Amino acid sequence: MAKPGPVSGRIAAQNRRARFDYFIDETLEAGIMLVGTEVKSLRAGKASINESYAGEQHGELYLVNAYIPEYQLAGQYYQHETKRPRKLLVHKREMNRLMGAIKREGVTIVPLSIYFNDRGRAKVELGLARGKRKADKRQAERDRDWQRSRARIMRAHTD
Repeated sequence: MAKPGPVSGRIAAQNRRARFDYFIDETLEAGIMLVGTEVKSLRAGKASINESYAGEQHGELYLVNAYIPEYQLAGQYYQHETKRPRKLLVHKREMNRLMGAIKREGVTIVPLSIYFNDRGRAKVELGLARGKRKADKRQAERDRDWQRSRARIMRAHTD
């Protein structure tokens, strides 16, 4: 049974577009290596992971193209690079399984959210994603609209 998502933690950044653009087959949690000013900036809630993905570099798993802005209260000498690749911390067996899935099945690893767990550690919720076609997106939108209108009808019926 899969672990539930980041219920207890405070969400620092969220990729809402990922569930619209991709079929999410599986989710998993990974740690992320950050420097001090990146953590401060994440706690301020200014990060964006909308165009980011996870990929392999030098035999490791990295979060690429995630934007964490500079922390304004730090001096100019202690700043970090805003879009640098950040190393993701996963078990070796899990990483090998993810890399195999990417190479074989044509899936991608998309970050769904960055959050802080109960211990205050920054975590990334990753999703194994397959791309949706335009027709799939339209069907998902129709289903969502139907669920909304059905709930509205049920509320009016019970009143």
